[in-house]
Formats: sequence, structure tokens, C-alpha cells
Amino acid sequence: MEEKDETKKKKRTSLKSILGGDILDNDFFRRQTKLLVLIMILIIFYIHNRYASQQQQIEIDKLQQKLTDIRYDALTRNSELTEKSRQSQIEEYIQKTKTELQTPTSPPYLLK
Repeated sequence: MEEKDETKKKKRTSLKSILGGDILDNDFFRRQTKLLVLIMILIIFYIHNRYASQQQQIEIDKLQQKLTDIRYDALTRNSELTEKSRQSQIEEYIQKTKTELQTPTSPPYLLK
């Protein structure tokens, strides 16, 4: 008769027993404690791994944007240098500064 009362109590689960924590006193949960702890650790690891990968993706996006900006800056500086090193620009600069330098009138020749 006592066994029947125990089985009725074991089978009976209500919202009150779940919220109150009495369900954890159940024999099933006592036997599966190690498995439940392992599942909780895996869930925490999964959440941490996802968060870390999102942070790395944000960092990668920032670095790619910075790299694009640096490339455009280098391209701009390269075009400015090319423009300033043209012969016509150099001759114009020499004329403005009034130096004794002149453009050669005879073409260069090779020594053999």
C-alpha cells in the first residue's frame, strides 16, 4: 500500500512542483545529474563560442574598413606624387623659383 502511494506521488507533477523545485527531487533527475550538468556546460560553451565569434567578426569588419581607407589614401598620395614629378610640373616650379637651372637643349647621348 505504501508503494502505491509513492508511485502516485512520483507520477504526479504540477506547475507548483516544477516552479517550487520539487521536480528536482525526483528519482530520474537524481540519476541523471551528471548528464544534466554536462548539458548545461555544453550550452554555456555554445553561447560563449557564438559571442566570441561575433566579436571577432566585428573586429574583422573594422579592420577591413580601415584597410580600404588606407588603400585609398595610398592611391591618392601616389597620384599626387606622379603629378608633381612630371617634367612639365618640375619646369614650372623652376621658373617660379627663379633659379639658374635650365632645361637641356641638346638630347642626351650614350657613351660607349
